[in-house]
Amino acid sequence: MAAAEKHLTNGNRGVEPPPPASADAVDLAILVNLLTDARGSVRQIAKQVGMSAPAVAERIARLERSGVIQGYRAIVDWGRLGFGVTAFVAVTGVQGWEQRETVAALSALPEVERVEIVTGSSDLLVRLRVRDQQHLRECLFDRVWKVPGVHRTETLLSLTDHPPKAFDLELAQQLLAARQAESTSGRAGAGGRRRGG
Repeated sequence: MAAAEKHLTNGNRGVEPPPPASADAVDLAILVNLLTDARGSVRQIAKQVGMSAPAVAERIARLERSGVIQGYRAIVDWGRLGFGVTAFVAVTGVQGWEQRETVAALSALPEVERVEIVTGSSDLLVRLRVRDQQHLRECLFDRVWKVPGVHRTETLLSLTDHPPKAFDLELAQQLLAARQAESTSGRAGAGGRRRGG
């Protein structure tokens, strides 16, 4: 049997991801403003990008409809609420088991922050948030190991809890800078052609 067949089956095989949404420099500037302060008003964002508030509101709505903006949320320090231990559980699945069922069952556990489908020697990477080692043991023994489709696990404890990198903001800023550079070079090229013609 092929190595790929020994792992969980992927129910998403053959499904094409949606095409990338188009976003111009103004859309990206709006996105940077929202990522910097999602509680900022549309009027504040409009002032930052030099547009009217209704035009900005329409662009935000379009970004939401296209799935670029998928929601707004608070960032919580769970350690301050008694859930200071982060663990990662690498899961190897039962041969031939439907992966979507395992992912759904793991995602439903209250301690699970995230489930990722990964490559390598494991099939899934599960991020857990627990109170302490006793809570982790209960979570593994009483819940994770009883999920249908889980064959074997390897647990890794996070030794520190660094603040997350502002990845979304940094990437949006990079995209905005690239769009602005394209726009500037396009105008310079068009101006040069007019002078030369």
